[in-house]
Amino acid sequence: MRLTEKSQVTVPKRVREKLGIGPGSEVDFVLGDDGVRLVKVEPALEGETKGQRLVRLLREAGQKYRKSGLSADEIMDLTRGPFDDVDPR
Repeated sequence: MRLTEKSQVTVPKRVREKLGIGPGSEVDFVLGDDGVRLVKVEPALEGETKGQRLVRLLREAGQKYRKSGLSADEIMDLTRGPFDDVDPR
């Protein structure tokens, strides 16, 4: 892929389809240690503040991942691991 003189690129069709984006969609570039990811930005609902949007997105993520069957304690163990000095697990 090559940048134009205006530093633009064309997002390949299969990527656009996978992300569900098209003309007018908002996207963001997320920098990581292994490179850059293109992500779709979910638009705020009309009249929704940034804080309300954050709460809504967190609730939606919670609903999505609730189906994992993991308890809150199991999720905490996965995210931070057991504490060797206080947790004998």
